[in-house]
Amino acid sequence: MKRSYYIVGLIMLTFFVISFLTNVFDPLIPDMIKGFSLSLTLVAILPFAFFIAYGVMSIPSGMLVEKYKEKKIMVAAFIVAFTGSLLLAIFPNYFSAVGSLFLIGCGMAMLQVVINPLLRTAGGEEHYAFFSILAQLIFGLASSITPLVYSGIVLKLEQNNQNFFFSALRNHIPSGLPWISMYWIFTVICLLMILILLISRFPKVVLKADEKAGAMKIHIRLFKKRVVILFFLAIFCYVGTEQGVAIWISKFLFAYHEYDPLKKGAETVTYFWAMMTAGGILGLFLVKLMDSRYVLILFSALAIVCLSAGLFGSGSVSLIAFPLVGFFASVMYPIIFSLALNSLDEHHGSFSGILVTGIIGGAIIPFVIGWLGDRFGLRGGMCFIYLTMGFILSIGFWAKPIIKNKTIKLFGTKKTSAQT
Repeated sequence: MKRSYYIVGLIMLTFFVISFLTNVFDPLIPDMIKGFSLSLTLVAILPFAFFIAYGVMSIPSGMLVEKYKEKKIMVAAFIVAFTGSLLLAIFPNYFSAVGSLFLIGCGMAMLQVVINPLLRTAGGEEHYAFFSILAQLIFGLASSITPLVYSGIVLKLEQNNQNFFFSALRNHIPSGLPWISMYWIFTVICLLMILILLISRFPKVVLKADEKAGAMKIHIRLFKKRVVILFFLAIFCYVGTEQGVAIWISKFLFAYHEYDPLKKGAETVTYFWAMMTAGGILGLFLVKLMDSRYVLILFSALAIVCLSAGLFGSGSVSLIAFPLVGFFASVMYPIIFSLALNSLDEHHGSFSGILVTGIIGGAIIPFVIGWLGDRFGLRGGMCFIYLTMGFILSIGFWAKPIIKNKTIKLFGTKKTSAQT
């Protein structure tokens, strides 16, 4: 099959845009609370609306791809995200924000379902692992840039910068809500992606039998397996942990250490995502030297230590500890996903759809933290993360993959097991 590195580049761009649209929400939290006068419970509904969309759209999107193919679904995904962005930009209020984030989440879920098999076909199966790692690094890069872009734009608007770009933004955002400017920018980005996709030619994607999303009865059959439920919960706990930390970092630093959300808050969120990228690089090296379950145990334990330092240490300690949580959380998702797929010998496509649905943990866990935070303080609410991290730590002890990750010994002797 003819390879298309143009499509590979387009997928990398899509990963960047997904990350940019997804992870700007974390540093926005303090401004949303102030602008809409929200309790922690109400603000927690916003990420809930975004991530619950993954639970709604992931499995149906796989079935839609089978019928309408990749290009149409990607265009439809960006149209949905465009609609969500424009909704909040035009009607800046709390209820619009809930609807906007749900629509953007639906679009991102549709894209996630499409781009992974498309990347395998466009780049070639033999290069799939390399391009997947590259996509993760680009995703992490966008995550670390987003808070800086946000804080830079808001500061320029507040300084009354007369540049044409900032003047145009200022004319379309209400007084006291400069962060709404980000949703005008998202609207433009989604529109540009729609135009790029419309003029792009896509290769024909041929999935193997076990890569296809099966009928609903297959999904129901899989949900009856204990290992499927456990790994669904694992993805649920991981995304809930990641978002539960990232979303509340800025608010926590302001509430307990009086750090400016636009400066230290946004900067620390940036470091969280940047350290996650750095940790991923180290993790890729370590899984070549040791069983991935041991890597997961080690990194999970260290993440728990760093979380404790962030929650109960001084302000200066928290500024270092929270990004380090990101560093040690970096290996969790790829290791959990690979252990999951290697623990089942059939229906990997349908199983993947179920695992992606577990991303709704990013909706539930931050909401629980906010609800608990209103009653026991944000520090008390964030202690809930110990439960999700504890479950992730346990995976290293109970997972029994059929195929273990391929490792190399330092003196050149290779194990014969297949790579996760």
